[in-house]
This record gives sequence, structure tokens and C-alpha cells, in this order.
Amino acid sequence: MRHPIYARVYARLSAGMEPEVAGNRRRLLAGLAGRVIEVGAGNGLNFPHYPSSVERVVAVEPEPYLRALAVEAARQAPVPVEVLDGTADALPVEPGFDAGVASLVLCSVPDQGDALTELHRVIRPGGELRFYEHVLAPEPGLARVQRLLDPVWQAIGGGCHSARDTLAAIVAAGFVVDRVERFRFPDNQVPFITAPHVLGAAHRPAG
Repeated sequence: MRHPIYARVYARLSAGMEPEVAGNRRRLLAGLAGRVIEVGAGNGLNFPHYPSSVERVVAVEPEPYLRALAVEAARQAPVPVEVLDGTADALPVEPGFDAGVASLVLCSVPDQGDALTELHRVIRPGGELRFYEHVLAPEPGLARVQRLLDPVWQAIGGGCHSARDTLAAIVAAGFVVDRVERFRFPDNQVPFITAPHVLGAAHRPAG
């Protein structure tokens, strides 16, 4: 999966925004332990924030330029990180992970249902899914604008969608949402179409 121009733009923009986003990443990953799989790891900006209780992270990234940056970031991570080539809808790993992480990626996977089904497969029963995503707005007016502009946003944003109901997709994949925080980023008076965000945790039922 190659997006050479978008990947370079994303890498530069995401690094520039990191001072404002780093706190969200820390909250996303706080308390994780054991073996973790991260889908769509991008340029590895989550890696510095994994707590020492994590034994190992397997990070999957399909875009070659971003994956190379993730490999470099893994060398500086406080926990062991292995970076693999692969896609969210066909994860190149066996089941048994204690947790999965989806961070600003479920907006751009070709099919949310397929990606979340794969996460459900590889996370052990009772294991966690941590998510941090921009989503469809709960306000009807902004949601209409998001849906209207979604094709344009996909074209300029490397396949990113502005109008996905990610929480509903998480539940439909078989996860139980335990906690969720809604906020806007950036929190401007006139919200951008990707401003509505969710950050939270769900689990795969043990039964």
C-alpha cells in the first residue's frame, strides 16, 4: 500500500502537531501490559509513550515510507517494538495478544469492519482494545457536513474518511466499550470536519 506523497506530508504534519497530541497518546496507552499489537503504526509516534509494563509491541504498517520511519522510532522506544509490513484487514500475526491499539487509523482503513474483526481475532478473550480516532460528529448538523465532504476528504487525505461511526463499528465487531471520552481537536469555535474525536477502551468478552 503506497501513498508516497501523502505519507511524506503526513509524517511532517504529524511531527509538527505532536506537542499538542502527545498527551492524548499517553492517556491512550496508560496502564497497558503484556503483548500489544498496534495497527497502522504510521511513523511510530505512539512508541515513546508505551509504559514499561508492556513486554512487547508488534506494530503493523503497510506504507513503506512510514514503515521505515517507524523502524527508526522503534530503536528509541522504551519497550521492545517489532515493526511488520501488513494491513489491518489481514494482520500477519497469530492470536493471543493482551491488547490492541488503533490510533488515528480506523478512519483510513479500506473497511472498518474487516480491520476490527482482525483485531478481535488476535486479541485474547478478556483482552483490551484501546482506540483514539476522529469520528462522525454526534451533532446532526456537523455530521451532515462531514458526510457531504467525505469524498473530497478521501481524495486529498490518502483515503481518510471524515464521517465514520467508529464506536458503532467497534461494538459491531464484538467488543464491549468500557469507557470513552469525546472531545474536539482542534477545539475551534467553528469545528473542522475531522475535529470530533473519541479516546477510550473496549474489551473482547471472555465468554
